[in-house]
Amino acid sequence: MTVRKEVQYIDSAPDLARFCLQLGGTGWIALDTEFLREKTYYPKLCLLQIATPDSIACIDPLALDNLDPILDLIFDAGITKVMHSARQDMEIFYHLRGKAPDSVFDTQIAALLLGYPDQIGYGNLVREVLGVDLEKLHTRADWSLRPLTQDQIRYAADDVIYLVDVYRNLHARLVERERLAWLDEDFARLSSDALYSNPPADAWLRVKGGNRLKGAALAVLQALADWRESLAQQRDRPRGWILRDDALVEIARHRPASVAELGRIRGMQEAFIRHNGEHLIKLIAAAGKQPPTPFPDAGLRLNLTPEQDALVDVMSAVVRISGIEHALNPAVLATRKQLERLVSGDADVDIMHGWRRKLVGERLQALLNGELSLSVRDGKLIL
Repeated sequence: MTVRKEVQYIDSAPDLARFCLQLGGTGWIALDTEFLREKTYYPKLCLLQIATPDSIACIDPLALDNLDPILDLIFDAGITKVMHSARQDMEIFYHLRGKAPDSVFDTQIAALLLGYPDQIGYGNLVREVLGVDLEKLHTRADWSLRPLTQDQIRYAADDVIYLVDVYRNLHARLVERERLAWLDEDFARLSSDALYSNPPADAWLRVKGGNRLKGAALAVLQALADWRESLAQQRDRPRGWILRDDALVEIARHRPASVAELGRIRGMQEAFIRHNGEHLIKLIAAAGKQPPTPFPDAGLRLNLTPEQDALVDVMSAVVRISGIEHALNPAVLATRKQLERLVSGDADVDIMHGWRRKLVGERLQALLNGELSLSVRDGKLIL
């Protein structure tokens, strides 16, 4: 049963030091952040919430010159950081120190192994596990404005107050079912710096509509997206403020050869062309002469044979049986597209990693190797 404790609001160095001393020796902390990024490229940390079974604090990074005392604890590999849907929070810590923290427990990922829906939200998980309905009043609040109201502080604190008991509940049930270790690989991936680095050379992969371009147009898009991403990072501004995705695609499609032609493309602003036009024309001309980087899945544009398509159907049955055996939704274990990729020879799919490999991936590989077969007994499908 969650007991509401006094929330410490920390906005001075002495208070932060005292709170960090309180956390000394703890094995885990529940952690959440409030941030904004509507006007910046990098997320702006506005509030940091931390809870243990004994203490709760909202730490104000806008009032503190130095967050190192609490960051040292967050980056301590001996302390488990409990978060829900951790990737956005982890991105903030990555940018604060140039690396991601280790030892993470994500309750959204962990919930999958206990039969909860994929991508379950924090509020829904709290309701399912604890029977508590959380308020949603400040979901769209501007957390950079000061002072924060008491309602805002309480709302933010709830994100970790209940996370403490959700974690203890999920952890105990996973231990009881001997599934806790199955999550090690998934949690380790969350600490991979590659998830958060956003190299400009890969920015084209995130451009909406870019997958419809080919040849010189694709090569130009790749160069434009690289340029835009680099500029957004340098200026700490949203990439869409520099140039929208649809404008990038239109420029790449038409490949203008002069500033005048660039100006005739829909959505081009006069000030943008004045500052960047000449550079972009040179960039377009050079990129259009180069072969484009192939899409990562270029070799996986699947045209399955009828025999392969039938095999995917059989594999789907194996996934369903495995879901029934482990009381999990089969859709959480594998999608049909993943099965198609596996049939086509691509072993680097989610189903062949982490706990999914243990539950069903090894079975599917055995089926493909001819080491597993299906039969019907008493109206039931048997492996």
